[in-house]
Amino acid sequence: MSPAGLRRAALLLGSCALIAIGALTAVEHLTRERIAEARAAAERAALAVVLPPADHDNDPLQDSLSVHAPAWLGRETAVRVWRARRAGAPAALAIELSAPDGYSGDIDLLLGIDASGRVIAVRVTRHAETPGLGDPIERSRSDWVDGFGGRALGDPALAGWTVRREGGEFDQFTGATITPRAVVRAVARSLLFIERHGDTLWAAESNTLLEFKDGPERF
Repeated sequence: MSPAGLRRAALLLGSCALIAIGALTAVEHLTRERIAEARAAAERAALAVVLPPADHDNDPLQDSLSVHAPAWLGRETAVRVWRARRAGAPAALAIELSAPDGYSGDIDLLLGIDASGRVIAVRVTRHAETPGLGDPIERSRSDWVDGFGGRALGDPALAGWTVRREGGEFDQFTGATITPRAVVRAVARSLLFIERHGDTLWAAESNTLLEFKDGPERF
């Protein structure tokens, strides 16, 4: 092939390569956007259970924090805290937390709490409890977690934040005490955390990481 032909072939190959790279980049960009949109939609759907959209007028996904508070929230890694506001004023918080003392390990939870300190809702997001015994913590299998709705510190008193078998105000399950007790105490620790550090959570800039090295005196 003549030098001119070689040059034309090289230019053609180069052009094809550039077109292929451009196409791959466009596909990757579109895919990334769709994945992000799907993730945001799933996150909003989960939050809507514990932060009812009618109760706030901001976007909690754009008003969130990372919080590292293992002694309070039960996780060695940072968790997410979403803030709901109405007309700029605090309306409610949603918090990721874990009960690290479940029968079969960590029980991951999502808690919504309004500005007055009352629980809006609690949902279990992941657990490995024994099938048939620990299942009632799942809302799809039992309404047990609905018993947290409207509760607050003082309602019941701290001594009541355990299962009835231990003198508390929350039902245990037939043949299972450890699982419900772990969830009840995790929720109580989170309410104590909000009582002590709520002002800091509300005052922080969005998308920042807050560290809390203290912990509750009980639970």
